[in-house]
Amino acid sequence: MRVLIATVLLILGFAVPAQAQAGCTVYNGACLEKHSNTAWLVYNGKTSYGPVPISHGKPGYETPVGMFSVLRKVKNDWSVPYNGPMPNAVYFTTTGIAFHQGDTNVQSHGCIRLSADASLVFYDNLAIGEKVQVLP
Repeated sequence: MRVLIATVLLILGFAVPAQAQAGCTVYNGACLEKHSNTAWLVYNGKTSYGPVPISHGKPGYETPVGMFSVLRKVKNDWSVPYNGPMPNAVYFTTTGIAFHQGDTNVQSHGCIRLSADASLVFYDNLAIGEKVQVLP
C-alpha cells in the first residue's frame, strides 16, 4: 500500500517521504539507488530535491553500498589518481568517493556523477555530517 501511495503522490507532483523511495532511511542528507541510477536529497524525512540521474562506479570500481556521512566538500577539486576535474565535490567515504559534476552516461571509478545543475544543488545543500545512504 505504501508504494501505491508513493506512486500516486509522485504522479501528482507531491514530495514523497524518503522512506517511500527505495527504502531510504535518511532523515537529512542524500540517498542514491544504484540499480535505477538516481539520487535525491532528503530534508526532515522528505524528498527535497530529485530524484535526478546519476552514474556510479563501474565493475572493479563499484560504489560501496551502506550508510555514510558527508566528510568534506571541495568546490573545484581535481582527482589526482584519475587526472580529472571534480567540480562541486561532496565526499562521503574515507576512500575518496564523492558526489560531483560529471558525465552521467559514463560509469566512474566509484564516485557519483551528477549533471552540472544537480551537482551544484547537492554541493549547496549537503552539510558536513549529514547522512548519505547508498542502496543497491
